[in-house]
Amino acid sequence: HKKIFDALTMLNLLGQAIYTLALPIGIGAALSYLLTTYASAPGYIWAILLTLGTLLGLYSMVKYILSTLTAIDRQKKQYEADLAAKREKEEKQASLREASKKTENNND
Repeated sequence: HKKIFDALTMLNLLGQAIYTLALPIGIGAALSYLLTTYASAPGYIWAILLTLGTLLGLYSMVKYILSTLTAIDRQKKQYEADLAAKREKEEKQASLREASKKTENNND
């Protein structure tokens, strides 16, 4: 199950990264179209807004990926710490049971 979950997590990360890159580019293209069509803006506005959209999209994508990977790493560390605490608790309970059995055997 863990491999499937990890694969789905990475697929989600990839999809969100593509979305955060594509959205600013799409907004730049739509704004360029509107400006050149309805406001008679010069044609080079396409280059300016698409470049700006690409740069903003790349920044947003990198920021998203880094924050997501940091969160995933934090969750894995917490999971490992929880497992270690659980193992320690189980070991302590097992040693207490053994000590209790020895005490019972000594009393008999």
